[in-house]
Amino acid sequence: MTFDLQPTLHGELLRLRPLQPDDYATLYAVASDPLLWEQHPARTRYQEPIFQKLFQESLESGGALVAIDIITDTVIGSSRFNGYHPEASEIEIGWSFLARSHWGGRYNGEMKQLMLQHAFRFVNSVIFLIGPDNIRSQRAVEKIGALRDGSRTDGTGFKSWLYRIHATEKSS
Repeated sequence: MTFDLQPTLHGELLRLRPLQPDDYATLYAVASDPLLWEQHPARTRYQEPIFQKLFQESLESGGALVAIDIITDTVIGSSRFNGYHPEASEIEIGWSFLARSHWGGRYNGEMKQLMLQHAFRFVNSVIFLIGPDNIRSQRAVEKIGALRDGSRTDGTGFKSWLYRIHATEKSS
């Protein structure tokens, strides 16, 4: 079975669907908040030229998803599947961000759970690469059951903590 890197996934709060070029304006409206990036290694992603590059890379990745609030039918963020390694039975979930209006509740957890449920149909292990100063994201993946498993340099050259969840350890 081939890993579908851009599924449409439905939860109670969110719908995740493949990122499309016409999502740029609505997604940038979310990403233009500097506070989203204050703990991230790439703190300037709120600046439009930097976001344009991230958006283009996300489109080209073939694994980017847009998060849509089901109640308001508005784009509230994005996430991505990346680095699928069938021989290691592993994939990364990353590049995730949500509008601050959706922080602190169940949205991030549901987004990750939907992606984990999908990923575990194809792999035994999901990793998250998170900057050492990004405490908010570290706590968020710990809440869904990820454990720190060393470090790794991410695709942009930043040294990151590696968090991992195995299919057999998945929280619900």
